[in-house]
Amino acid sequence: MTTINGATALVTGGNRGIGKALVAALYDRGARKVYATARDPRTVTHPDAVPLALEVTDPDSVAAAAAAADDVTIVINNAGGLVRASFLDSPLDDVRREFETNFYGPLHVARAFVPIIERNGGGHLLNVASVLSWAAISGSYSASKAALWSQTNSLRLDLLPRGIQVTGLHVGYVDTDMTAGLDAPKSDPRDVAERALDGIESDAFEVLADELTRQVKAALAQDIAVQYPALAGADR
Repeated sequence: MTTINGATALVTGGNRGIGKALVAALYDRGARKVYATARDPRTVTHPDAVPLALEVTDPDSVAAAAAAADDVTIVINNAGGLVRASFLDSPLDDVRREFETNFYGPLHVARAFVPIIERNGGGHLLNVASVLSWAAISGSYSASKAALWSQTNSLRLDLLPRGIQVTGLHVGYVDTDMTAGLDAPKSDPRDVAERALDGIESDAFEVLADELTRQVKAALAQDIAVQYPALAGADR
């Protein structure tokens, strides 16, 4: 089991939304130190957090963050972006930008920090995916999160012999800046953070943070011909 009390953690995108809630929840559970990363570390507001500059799409920035935070045992890949490019109509650069942030960004972070976690005696990696990992209604965003889901499952197998547990967190609508213009029931980021940390402490493979996510995951057992009429009518 992974122990948060006394651990040193790093949260990418730790300055707002789910990331900000995760930083606070880690301290509430007794974490010794939490690095909260952001493109502009001055936007990190938690009084005890260690602000750290990080652009997850820039390998040099990731390497610099890893050099500065060489005492971590828990890494949470929370930073992400929403482009939602259409595969048919949007510039391909928009599709690539979504994958750079939501797939390659977490991979850069994992490759940089896995040796550190291993040297520090093992620990945990959590990747923040989405209910849209399983519902392809948001173009490049859904595809990038589906790819992250697969990456997370592969890393779980790769890292088990190295003493590192891997959890995938899947969320529906959360009350953050990303969903500010959306009229739908939303989860409180603090509730999502608590469920995520419960998953870390229990070494869960996956955390399904809300009822919508649980329903969509369960529907994967249906034939795709049953799923797609519902998806075709979904609000895009």
